[in-house]
Formats: sequence, structure tokens, C-alpha cells
Amino acid sequence: MSITAAMVKELREKSGAGMMDCKTALTESGGDMEAAVDWLRTKGLAKAAKKAGRVAAEGLVGVAAEGSKAAVIELNSETDFVARNEGFQELVKNVAQVAVGTDGDLEAVSDAGYPGSEKNVKDSITDAIATIGENMTLRRTAVLSVSEGVVATYVHGAVTEGLGKIGVLVALESSGDKDKLNGLGRQIAMHIAATSPLALSTDDLDPAVVDRERSVFVEQARESGKPDNIIEKMVEGRIRKFYEEVTLVKQSFVIDPDKTVEQAVEALGKELGTDVKLTGFVRFALGEGIEKEEQDFAAEVAAATGQ
Repeated sequence: MSITAAMVKELREKSGAGMMDCKTALTESGGDMEAAVDWLRTKGLAKAAKKAGRVAAEGLVGVAAEGSKAAVIELNSETDFVARNEGFQELVKNVAQVAVGTDGDLEAVSDAGYPGSEKNVKDSITDAIATIGENMTLRRTAVLSVSEGVVATYVHGAVTEGLGKIGVLVALESSGDKDKLNGLGRQIAMHIAATSPLALSTDDLDPAVVDRERSVFVEQARESGKPDNIIEKMVEGRIRKFYEEVTLVKQSFVIDPDKTVEQAVEALGKELGTDVKLTGFVRFALGEGIEKEEQDFAAEVAAATGQ
């Protein structure tokens, strides 16, 4: 297939590699974008696990908690101007509070009754669209709960209490002191906001993601020309390093880099004299995975002039 300039541009944004390297990678991989990223990585021309995309969706992420349960939601708008609108902020707060009373399923939240109204959340958002004059979408919702313990919350880039650009929930199961549990839970949530782990532990990682990393590491190691038994050790070492980088419990704790997150949880358990178990987390970053169409003025001029 023919490799277009748009494909090269997309790969450059995904990988950070040079234009000619991107063109070669796409040619070698038959135009397959993901395969081209992997090709660049095997050649050492792209950073590991760098994913695509300019994220440009607007709106707010909201969190709400009640007892041993908490929710996080993302409500998108077309412009950041609307995200600063008090009416929109009130809407996000209320939807997050509604979500706490559900199982976190998007449809369940949409169908739930909206506070102070006979309408449900979905219809209330439709009313807000008509009032504010801009399209809005309840994109996703999630809930975490514990039978005993806390679900700590954290909002990064907060515009007001419970609303901001990144929302994180952290579930800690324990019979220990709730204030201390919440203190560590909030610190872990701040850590998650900063590091964006892929999974809680190695057991929770998508096997396809691990297989893909392993295949890239194998190709990189083979290019060293070393024998198979050495290559195998090199690959296993890199996989272990990969686990440390992307699984929450194995990451170096940003609050105390001498400990892993797992060790920080164990230390609190010893302090409280009871077991503390990190059972789950949720991280929503505003607009992640959504790309706003960009206008390339230079390309438009070139097209208009037949260049």
C-alpha cells in the first residue's frame, strides 16, 4: 500500500521518531501503524510504550465518596470555557454523587434519578445542553467499594472541590484506623495521577500487552548478536523492569522513593497492627484517548495551491 504523509505524521506523533524513520517503518510494516511503532522500538528509534495522540477533549472529571464507596465520572464538553461554567460544574458534581449510589455502570448512572428533579441523569444532561448551548457527553463512570476500610479520592488540577482534570480512586481493605488509611490512600492516589500505571499487579496486566513487549525485547536483544541463552536472560530482565514501571504495587512510591507502593502498604499494616490490602484503583484523565481534529493550515494552503 502507498504510505501517505498523513500516516507518517501520525506515526511521528505516536513515536517521536524522525520523518524518514517513520516512513521506513510504515513501508516495512505494510502500513500497519502498531506494527510500525514496534518496528521503530526494535531499532531503538521510539520510546518504549509511548502511545499516541494529542488529547484535546474538554470538560471535567468529578469524584464523590460516601462511606466505604466512591465514584469517578467524566463529563465532556466542547470547550474549556464551558468547563469553567458554574452550571456545568454543578452538573458534574451531582452526576458524580449519583454514581456513588450505583454499581458504576455507565447506563445505570445515566438512567438514575437526578437530584432535585423528576428527570434522570441522561435527560438532565440534555437539558443542560439546551441551556448552555454546547454538546456534552457523559463518557464514562466507575465505582470502587470495600467491605471494610476506605476508598480514598484525589483530584489533580482541581478547579473546585472534587472536580478537575484527573480523578483517582484507591481502595484499601483493612480494619485499621480510617484516617491513617485515607492518608496513605490519598498519597497513593496522587502517585497514580502522576505515574498512570497500567494495572494493579502483574496478574492484572493484559497478556497481549506483555506478549507485545516481550516480542519487542526479543527483537532488540537479537540485534545485539548475542547467543540465545544470553538473549533469554536479557529479555527476562527487561520484562521484570517493565513490570516495575507499569504495575502499581511494583512502582517506586513517589512520596517515598526508597519504597515500592507495595512496601508502603505493608509498612502501614505493621504500624496499625493489622492487614492492609490494596484491592483496586481507577484513574480517569480528562479526554484521554479522544483526539480533537486539528486544522493543519500549511497542509490546507498546499492543497489549495495544488502543491
